Amino acid sequence: MVSIGRHQRVDVTDAAAALIRELTAQHGPLMFHQSGGCCDGSSPMCYPVGMFLTGPSDVRLGALEIDGIESVEVYMSESQFEYWKYTHLTIDVVDGRGAGFSVEGPTGKRFLIRSRMLNDAELRYFGLSAGTASTASRSQ
Repeated sequence: MVSIGRHQRVDVTDAAAALIRELTAQHGPLMFHQSGGCCDGSSPMCYPVGMFLTGPSDVRLGALEIDGIESVEVYMSESQFEYWKYTHLTIDVVDGRGAGFSVEGPTGKRFLIRSRMLNDAELRYFGLSAGTASTASRSQ
């Protein structure tokens, strides 16, 4: 999750990493965009690279480093990032129907986000104030 000297905003569980490896074998390199709650709720949407075009209003949260495949970039809209900037996101997978536009749809699995507040070291690393994070968590 957090390696020495480098903090991340996004991570992946072992179960989700295994599914991402399978999907990469089928579809080629993948990327995620954290949905803003429209069609598929707030699911992390997984696409083959090039099938979803990010724009200047998207924030790159980081890249998932998964053994055996290219890194998988994760994005979120800038407006949504304003609500989530004090959180660490972990992409996980559970049984269920995948999001309609996301590549895991037919697998009987679906990706989901688990979140936690950034710790003090992470807040400092990302240039955020711990006091502001406390206020933000109470207003959500």
